[in-house]
Amino acid sequence: MSELTTFERMSRVFDHEEPDRVPMSDGPWASTVARWHREGLPPGVSPHGFFGWDNIAGFSNDNSPRFPVKVLEETADYRIHTTAWGATMKNLSGRASVPEFLDFRIKDRDSWAEAKARMTPSEDRIDWASLAKNYPKWEAAGAWIVGSAWFGYDVFASWHVGYERFLIALAEDPEWCRDMVETALDLNLAMLSMAWDRGYKFHAVRWPDDMGYRNGLFFSVDTYRRVIKPAQKRLIEWCHERGVRAMLHSCGNIMALIPDLVEIGLDALNPLEQKAGMDVFELKAKWGDKLVLEGGIDVRNMTDGEKIEEEIRTKFEAVKKNGGYIYHSDHSVPDNVSFADYCRVMELVRYYGKY
Repeated sequence: MSELTTFERMSRVFDHEEPDRVPMSDGPWASTVARWHREGLPPGVSPHGFFGWDNIAGFSNDNSPRFPVKVLEETADYRIHTTAWGATMKNLSGRASVPEFLDFRIKDRDSWAEAKARMTPSEDRIDWASLAKNYPKWEAAGAWIVGSAWFGYDVFASWHVGYERFLIALAEDPEWCRDMVETALDLNLAMLSMAWDRGYKFHAVRWPDDMGYRNGLFFSVDTYRRVIKPAQKRLIEWCHERGVRAMLHSCGNIMALIPDLVEIGLDALNPLEQKAGMDVFELKAKWGDKLVLEGGIDVRNMTDGEKIEEEIRTKFEAVKKNGGYIYHSDHSVPDNVSFADYCRVMELVRYYGKY
């Protein structure tokens, strides 16, 4: 088979047909990329370009309440600032880390009402100039074009309300939680519709919602069905009405939700976190004819040549059959993985990923 464009390759994968090779994508940390540049990645060259990852392009839209963004304190070691969602967060400087959230503006129904009133569609929530410049290039290059959405449990628990507050509210006031999730999705859909109606067609919509950790879900399946699932179903239906694929990123062990996700028509799931117990062999055997699997390659094995070869060989043999698989690490590539280590990973992906 001759080499396909990314659009052609991904289309076959989502149709559960075998392409020329397994599509390739990944997400190294910024500190990982910095290390790779020190160890041989040419200056000014991205990992995407060097390793020949597939041409996956995308655009986002702003569905925030647009609270003022301010820098409150900045030192050589850290930066404290507010976000458009009203959170106050602290980021360390010069090294990879997760942000520390110091405070939240959305804390109850009254403060949510203030935020919700500001979440109305407007032209300037999309970077039209960037779309006008890049969209023709994406089409000409045969890119797979992805729109983004920003809603769900993790979005509010992690970034906008706080874990403890949101988890308690899921039990005590689930309708408030559902209103936040649905409102965020409403604005996303309004903006995605605006882009679509202007001729900026896309092939998939992808959204992040980390609903699990290493031991299972953050909440019960019943809570998922009551609060989160209706919004996910609505987005998936919106996508399918337009021939667009729906792709979910969810870290942790969400095996208990797979039947529900397949029921509402989810097309693809990422990243299949291995240390959390996401069983790619079971997923392929039970749901591989319906669900595209992206990821599942354990970053803990990338520093061991024998382990990573066994990892890629055995998993690719199972998951690439009849299409339906996209290479990705099982989350993102940490900075303990050397440039030489990752070059070996990509050699193996190319070798075992051929059809």
